Amino acid sequence: QRVPAEEALAGPAREEAASAGRLTGRSRPRRVPAMAGGALASGVSFHSIPGLRQGVVALAERLSAAGHPTVAPDLYAGRAAADVEEGFAIHRGIGEATILHRARLGARGQPADAVLAVISMGGGVAGTLWLERPEARGVLFLSGPGPIPLPRPSEAPVQMHMARPDPFDSEEFVAEWSADPAAQPLAVFRYDGVGHNFLDAGGPDWNAEAAALCERRILAFLDGL
Repeated sequence: QRVPAEEALAGPAREEAASAGRLTGRSRPRRVPAMAGGALASGVSFHSIPGLRQGVVALAERLSAAGHPTVAPDLYAGRAAADVEEGFAIHRGIGEATILHRARLGARGQPADAVLAVISMGGGVAGTLWLERPEARGVLFLSGPGPIPLPRPSEAPVQMHMARPDPFDSEEFVAEWSADPAAQPLAVFRYDGVGHNFLDAGGPDWNAEAAALCERRILAFLDGL
């Protein structure tokens, strides 16, 4: 079932486009069975280009406190950047292969059906791990869209939250990505007049109103899985 939806936060309220590329192939995705007993979804949250900032950790802690055990692996092994340019330098120095290896290790302790939540540059990580963890109950793209692997591993729902406008993804690209059949079922939520990393409490883009609304929607998404 297609679930197109777009809602905006009026008034004040990706560091890079996830460039990991789409994996090609064609097959019908398999459905993810509902959990017996109504067990609450758990999650794995992958940080953005600046690294594992305190705002990312705090979000994972709040989701865990709400009944959705969530981990936030440190893909930079303790390093963090003061700005996007430094973050890109750290990212390049570590390399994609090592970052992906750390992501796998970070997700290892979570259930096979854990929701994959990715912030901006983590989209490429999510695409690969979704292929390796096809039982994931859902995928959350935060601060921008990410690549959807083809063949799509399952019909698990996808939700995307991002600023409007966003300095790293054009409106044309977002519209094309949102209309792609591979992204369905999909819900898109836009937040007007906020910065790219509006969820990052303590960061330069943080917007308390938008972040609170986004977090409520994330919790509703997790509660519904």
